[in-house]
Amino acid sequence: MPPHPHAAHHRRALVRRLARSTALVAGLVLAALGLGAAGYHTFNDLPWLDAVLNAAMIMTGMGPVSPMVRPAAKIFAIVYALLSGVFFLTMVAVLLAPAVQHFLHRFHLELEEQRGTAARGTRSSPSRDEIK
Repeated sequence: MPPHPHAAHHRRALVRRLARSTALVAGLVLAALGLGAAGYHTFNDLPWLDAVLNAAMIMTGMGPVSPMVRPAAKIFAIVYALLSGVFFLTMVAVLLAPAVQHFLHRFHLELEEQRGTAARGTRSSPSRDEIK
């Protein structure tokens, strides 16, 4: 089947949307990572590198690296873990959304092309309008 006449336009639009969502996700993940690192640094007196490591491990669902000593640090870790797990999964969805939308759009175009072929006399089943 020949490529759709607007395929290049759709590809450019996909690349633009992917770049935009990647930039948005990168910014939000860095902000969440910074918030987590600041919390671990403040509430558990971890050095910055260890605080960032703990925040990254909690955000991705791997678990903490350093033990939480103070009660305030434990409460922060609980809240950060609950929120960052959902946040991270949401960011994955935001990152993949343009590609999924592009796939669904292409699938719809292919269905429309098949319907167009069927309307020219090669179809074997009745359309929805004919059934009603």
